[in-house]
Amino acid sequence: MQLTTPDETERPDSAPPPGSGTAAPDMPADTAEQIRIATYNVHSCIGTDRMLDPGRTADVINEIDADIVALQEVDAQHRPGGYLDQWAFLAEATGRHCVPGISLQTHRKTFGNALLTRLPLCATRLHDLSVTGREPRGAIDVDIDLAGRPLRIVTTHLGLRSRERAAQARILADLLDADRAAGAVLLGDLNEWRAPRQAIRPLMHRFAKAPLQPTFPSRLPLLALDRILATANLEIADVAVHRSALARRASDHLPVVATLRWAPRDEG
Repeated sequence: MQLTTPDETERPDSAPPPGSGTAAPDMPADTAEQIRIATYNVHSCIGTDRMLDPGRTADVINEIDADIVALQEVDAQHRPGGYLDQWAFLAEATGRHCVPGISLQTHRKTFGNALLTRLPLCATRLHDLSVTGREPRGAIDVDIDLAGRPLRIVTTHLGLRSRERAAQARILADLLDADRAAGAVLLGDLNEWRAPRQAIRPLMHRFAKAPLQPTFPSRLPLLALDRILATANLEIADVAVHRSALARRASDHLPVVATLRWAPRDEG
């Protein structure tokens, strides 16, 4: 979804801050040996039938049943039925804590990414990936504890133009280079469908090879826009596109789901 940015950049005083009311649910104290992760472009909760239905989007997230879900194209705005904050709604409807990643904020709407988690977070960072003259973009960057070791999880939605994605990939690669010792996962809609993915090659070199599975358009997937990538010290298993009948209607993208654990240590 491409947006034009209005000149005014204030949110109306009557609108609560996006993501408000997303208090964390009770989270387990013990660290898991493996986690289930997912990425899903929810298209502002507007389905292929052109119906706005955030409840349906929440149902798809609940079908996936992942510990951490990265979402793209989430918004908050006044609609004919009233003000709807999709960050807060999806957090409550799925029983997860929400980290909002605001990319665009105007007097009409707020738009960006989200990270839903039922695991405790050790740290949270937000990064601006915007390129001059293009739609504002950003990344959510969090740390969790996986089996007693720190794991970095980054989610983003890259731009539509090749040069834009290349600039954003360089920013993300520099951020990841600052902490090469830790494991890292990249989730999101990378908007890259051409092999060998030259625009984001500097970023792809940081991660092990992973399956390419088409996710867009949801009714007849042809393009592998949505990706889950991990560094070589991690194992990604059971990578799959969630193709339920509900998911095919709820958005123009299908979710990607995977299981993540640490790779065995090299004792040699």
